[in-house]
Parts: sequence; C-alpha cells; structure tokens
Amino acid sequence: MVATSKSDRRPRRRPICAVLALLCMFVWLSFADSWRSGGEPMILPLDPTLLTVLAAQGEVPFRVEIASDEVTRDAGLMFREAMPDDQGMLFVYQAQKPLRFWMKNTPMALDLIFIGQDGRIGSIQRGQPESEAIISSGGPARYVLELKAGMVARDHICPTDLVLHPAISTR
Repeated sequence: MVATSKSDRRPRRRPICAVLALLCMFVWLSFADSWRSGGEPMILPLDPTLLTVLAAQGEVPFRVEIASDEVTRDAGLMFREAMPDDQGMLFVYQAQKPLRFWMKNTPMALDLIFIGQDGRIGSIQRGQPESEAIISSGGPARYVLELKAGMVARDHICPTDLVLHPAISTR
C-alpha cells in the first residue's frame, strides 16, 4: 500500500477557466484581425424607427437604426456600401459630453449631426469616406445622427433645429 497525502486524494481538475479564456481570446482576436484587415465586415441588422427633424422648411422624417451600446456604437455604419436617402443611424450616449468620431472602414460619405441633451442640433460636420481624421462635436452632445452625405443640404437642416425620437430624452 502506498501512503497518500490529503492533497493527492483531491480529484484533479482541468483548468477549465483557462481553456475558456483562451477560446474567448481566440474568437476575439480572429474577429478583430478580420475587422482591421478589411475582412468580413460586422454589419449589425438593427430595426429602423422613425426620427423627425423639425427644420425651417418643415418636418423631415428619417428611418434610423439605434446604436445605444458600445458594440453597436463601435460598429456604426462601418462597411456599409450604400444607404437610402431617408435612412440613418442615431448614436445614443448616457450623458452629454464632447464627442469625437472618425470614418475609418466607412466607404460612404456622411453628414454627422451632433445633438444636445435638449434635442437641438448643436453642430453639423461632413465625414469623408475611409478617413481617420477626427470629427468633433465642437461642444457637448448626447446624440449623433449620421445621414447619407448631402441630406442635410437637401433638407435644409441647420443648427438649432429640433430632433424628435423616443430615444432622445429632452429632460
């Protein structure tokens, strides 16, 4: 008979946590590498809802996808080749703050409309396709509406116009 210590009698456990962590890291690195190298794009299918801009010329409706969490905001409109004139994406943040965007991996030119907590447009900027140049809100904003380039001019949308949508809290 062989003498055993208490530590020898415990069942040996496989390092399951380490295996799971490695698997997660492999999946994440595969995705990140594909995204950076221009591989398969991450386009999240989001259900559009109605947003209205109260412009001087009248009400202008858009169907918008909502990007309200880190994953959807990070993906944004990247890799989208085209978008209808009446469609866009509304980025929603938890608090008002200066916001900075860029157009890396975004093949479409976009109009970026920075909207304050009160639903009023603070500034409007143009984003150039595939550019890494920073597009700044120029002041505090809580929401950003991205539209196909030229829609702001076509619909006479200006700073101080009011934007209405259920995700925009004007309190």
